[in-house]
Amino acid sequence: MNDEEQVWLEQARRGDKSAFGRLIEAYQGPVYNLAYRMLGNRGEAEEAAQEAFIRAYTRLDTYDPARKFSTWMLSITSNYCVDLLRKRRALLLSLDQPLPPHPALMSDRAENPEAQAADSEREAMVQALLETLPEDYRQTVVLRYWYDLSYEEIAEVMDTSVSAIKSRLFRARRQLAEVSIEQGMFQSLQLEPE
Repeated sequence: MNDEEQVWLEQARRGDKSAFGRLIEAYQGPVYNLAYRMLGNRGEAEEAAQEAFIRAYTRLDTYDPARKFSTWMLSITSNYCVDLLRKRRALLLSLDQPLPPHPALMSDRAENPEAQAADSEREAMVQALLETLPEDYRQTVVLRYWYDLSYEEIAEVMDTSVSAIKSRLFRARRQLAEVSIEQGMFQSLQLEPE
């Protein structure tokens, strides 16, 4: 950061909006480019850049002057874009459509027709079990076990608390176990307890 940008940053930290405007002008290109590269859509990138600058402005008191401002600004942008991508992925996830195969259900013996048939049968069984769950339980299970999201990430995507996610996973696993026992397929359901 050059001396002029350092002055703008200090002024902005004291509440000078025009000084922060100069920082926006200086960094709008790199912030927009990062957002565009991550999101792949001009409109979304523009909105993400705006949101990143808003977040930076509202969090200026947390900025550590020992760090480069550009790094801090790009970190905010990157984190915001990652959040958008996770939400997009969750929104695109149709719970009524078959899921992609879970890695634990994939066989290393893909050339073997018998192994492929067994894998397909397990996939169909898991899909049928998932369809017995209420939608919010199903979404929680899918986000946790297929997309490997953390409790915090799932809570953010589903706009709820971490404790609610843990509760949904517990209840979903219990319901899946009960249904699989009733249908005689308990050994095939291998979701790890949390």
